[in-house]
Amino acid sequence: MESTLRRTWAEIDLDALAHNYRALRAQMGPEARFLGVVKADAYGHGAIETARTLEELGAEYLAISNVDEARELRLAGVGLPILQLGMTPADQTAALLENRVTQAVWSEAAGEAFSREAERAGGRLRVHLKLDTGMSRLGFQCDEARFEDSLAALRRVCALPGLEVEGVFTHFAVSDEDSEESRAYTLLQHRRFTAMLGRLEEAGIAIPLRHCANSGATVGYPQFAHDMFRPGIITYGIGHQAHLLGLRPVMTLKTVVGAVKAFDPGVTVSYGRTFRAERPSRVGVLPIGYADGLHRTLSNRWRVWTAQGPAPITGRICMDMCMVDLTDLPAVGEGDEVEVYGPRNSVNEAAALAGTISYELTCAVSKRVPRIYRKGGREIARELLLRG
Repeated sequence: MESTLRRTWAEIDLDALAHNYRALRAQMGPEARFLGVVKADAYGHGAIETARTLEELGAEYLAISNVDEARELRLAGVGLPILQLGMTPADQTAALLENRVTQAVWSEAAGEAFSREAERAGGRLRVHLKLDTGMSRLGFQCDEARFEDSLAALRRVCALPGLEVEGVFTHFAVSDEDSEESRAYTLLQHRRFTAMLGRLEEAGIAIPLRHCANSGATVGYPQFAHDMFRPGIITYGIGHQAHLLGLRPVMTLKTVVGAVKAFDPGVTVSYGRTFRAERPSRVGVLPIGYADGLHRTLSNRWRVWTAQGPAPITGRICMDMCMVDLTDLPAVGEGDEVEVYGPRNSVNEAAALAGTISYELTCAVSKRVPRIYRKGGREIARELLLRG
């Protein structure tokens, strides 16, 4: 389905994605493989076109969060190996095999279940072992109290039939934070990771792909490259560390000024009457709201960027619309494009105002917002996820 309504859209700059890819590879060195994280529809940027671009650029692996995301990529012709980072019910093993998905194994019980189902399906499931070194989420616990028990469990999982143990990985909790305590904790997590790798090797278990570097570690700990690294949000040029490597934002969320109204002093705007005009005012109505992904928490706090400068949001953001103050921007009128997030109007700053992270804001850009993909200064594809 293609949208014919010039309303609200997201422009995806594939040249910026290519720039970021090259910068990240340079940061981590030529030996480490690049795993492109394209889960959650590539953090809202569009998984198919993002994956295709990363494959063309030379990435060796992709990562998703459920088997349906993998199926989408396979149907689109993406051929790279795909790692499912999180939990998959074992009864989906046949689908994992069919779509050539590598599955994370986070416990002995999960490994046993995948082993049984792989044998029942007549296949051999490629897996990566997930180590919990301090994230306290999924994984074999590698803290000092449980280290030996986890080592024994890992050895048993590696001997299970129907599984091919290709990789082992962990995830850092605070690698993007620069306090002394955070750096010490990240180093502790890495020591636990390498300690478990060493003990497995002593037991004769050499695992080909070892990876731990997420976005934060890619920026702050390039020595943790190991065999593969998996930058997430910084691949898309956002997050508070992206500027440290000169990365460019890939998404620009745009809308238009749909109407302009003149108000006298004292007139209130939108639900709850939280904004009151203190002077004769020009107010623009924009066809973007929280159903498009513009968080209501940004009401009266964020701005859009016009050709003449910033225009603050006035009043509460509605489901399908919001209002902006154009009083000091007399040249801005109906039909003019404005930038909601992008190179001039950082989503990182919007996230800070909303009390969240940039990931949430880009992931929130809804399926009714068309993605327009640009490369070499021209549009090469567009996508609208609503059913046609």
